[in-house]
Amino acid sequence: MTNNPYTIYSVWLKERYGEKVYKIPVNIPVTCPNRDGVKGRGGCIYCGEKGGGNETLSDQLPVSVQIERNIAYIGKRYNAKKFIPYFQSFSNTYCEFSDFKKWIQESIRPDVVEISISTRPDCITDEQLKYLEVIKKEHAIEVTIELGLQSVNDKTLTIINRGHTLADYEEAMDRIKQAHLLTCTHMILDLPWDAEEDVINGAKVVSQKGTDFVKCHSLYIEKNTVLKQWYDQKKLTLLTKDDYITRAILFLEYLAPEIVIQRLIGRVPKEDSVITNWNTSWWKIKDELDARMKQENNYQGRKFAGMNNKR
Repeated sequence: MTNNPYTIYSVWLKERYGEKVYKIPVNIPVTCPNRDGVKGRGGCIYCGEKGGGNETLSDQLPVSVQIERNIAYIGKRYNAKKFIPYFQSFSNTYCEFSDFKKWIQESIRPDVVEISISTRPDCITDEQLKYLEVIKKEHAIEVTIELGLQSVNDKTLTIINRGHTLADYEEAMDRIKQAHLLTCTHMILDLPWDAEEDVINGAKVVSQKGTDFVKCHSLYIEKNTVLKQWYDQKKLTLLTKDDYITRAILFLEYLAPEIVIQRLIGRVPKEDSVITNWNTSWWKIKDELDARMKQENNYQGRKFAGMNNKR
């Protein structure tokens, strides 16, 4: 750990693998149960047409080809030698098991040290988890399951049309941990329907469930989404940049100190969004957040010990 007020992912990776490691996006032809009619239609209110894969190659390309192309580009640009294929768009376990196995197998190569798979809490099966546990052992690589939770308030989850509950997340986390896999939890910290108390509870929940990593981002508005319609119709008021920074600091202070922060603020390409991060560069917001934490002596886990891991 350095003098940073929170545990930084890039530092953790270097300590874990002995050198810089780069994530490379992988795009496969999957969707979500709240898009295809199983649980709902249209997806989450903020989810764009690319399902979070705004900067990926075509899902019609074989996984091995996508990885080869991305490694060729990133490896040359950053002199990188170790990589993590990241199955990024939509729900990457929402598929036939035979396809899932094929895609995972295609992602394994000597310079891959870990595989990261993004999905929903209600979309991962025991069969998939057992298979990934075998992959981890046979190939001596880590496997991380990234779960989109976004909020611990079930009322908010209903409003944003997540199609799952907090209980679904907690149950999924238990099963993933039983398979000895790593976990990353995604949170949106400035949902207008959440209070600061929900943000604090979110930190407590993910700490209790033992997530290894967290990714946080603001509520940005992508084109062609329900959220865009609501925004145009003045059905919601977005929180301010200062609100987001305040909530991010709160979240970190109640978060277990050993949890690694993969991201504190995300972004969407300008061509895909209407409003992203208050039209401010993500790194400027991160710098402002870091400066405020250091000035006010805030740091990750500052209030964690005093809560006795209860909520």
